[in-house]
Amino acid sequence: MWALNSTVVLSVTPKEPIITNDRFTSESYEEGGDFISEMIIHDVQLSDAGHIKCSLQNSDREGSAFLSVQVVGKLSIPNNSLVVTEDEPCNVTCHAVGWTPLPALSWEIGVPASQSSYYSVPEPDDLQSAVSVLTLTPQGNGTLTCVATMQGLQVPESVTVNLTVRPSPLGDTDESGTSLPTWAIVLLAVSFSLLLILIIVLIIIFCCCCVSRREKKESDYQSEIRKSASVKTNKETLETKLKSGNENCGYSSEEPKTTKAASLPPKSYESSVPEEHSTGHPHQGPDHRRPASSSRPHVTFYMASPKKVRNVTLV
Repeated sequence: MWALNSTVVLSVTPKEPIITNDRFTSESYEEGGDFISEMIIHDVQLSDAGHIKCSLQNSDREGSAFLSVQVVGKLSIPNNSLVVTEDEPCNVTCHAVGWTPLPALSWEIGVPASQSSYYSVPEPDDLQSAVSVLTLTPQGNGTLTCVATMQGLQVPESVTVNLTVRPSPLGDTDESGTSLPTWAIVLLAVSFSLLLILIIVLIIIFCCCCVSRREKKESDYQSEIRKSASVKTNKETLETKLKSGNENCGYSSEEPKTTKAASLPPKSYESSVPEEHSTGHPHQGPDHRRPASSSRPHVTFYMASPKKVRNVTLV
């Protein structure tokens, strides 16, 4: 008697089996003196998975196992023919839909490639689907095959796509027709980056030097202008002083003084005019003189201090 998930689905008698469900049939035979009974499940469904038990009537002997159901779904690559560029990375995607459990996806690469790698992940919205992405850098034409394997599946499922490689439009190949290695390309990129940085630094330093030199020139020019203006001002001041003259601090103004005796009357000198003119100085007589006659003319002299004259020389 066969039971699936504690439900009897098939009974076998010595004469004929008793069929409870048309999807479950049996086959019995002997092998090496042993009696063997097999249960055959037709149109397997996911609900058939579970605990299955085989037992003998009128006996406590039984055998059991766990039955798992595997569903082989579909395997596909979006494009049957791919055209890619030589020596440029490309991605190829393989979809496995409707598989229980999910299969193990792998790739068979039939094209020359400098590097290749792939990864597989389940679809987030479908627990019975998975996707595998192959990344490679092709260097020639060929085929790519996506393979799905699963425990219990005798023949793996697979799907193949043709890959056509066209030459690179950049034409970065050497004279022998082979492309530069990856490390050389990386080295060139790093060298160009460092060269660009160096050029930018030199430009900045040159600009700073030009600005500093310009400020220095402007400062020198302004200093020269101030010096010229100062010299011009000093010159104008000197010319003004030359024109107006400098004050002679050693000069003292002296007005002519008339020596008159305040307490004494002015002394009069009588000069007689004789018939013969004398060349001598007039004679000053004593205080008791002869009174001059009123008919004679007389001259009176006042003694004054000599006048001093000073000359000023303008330099």
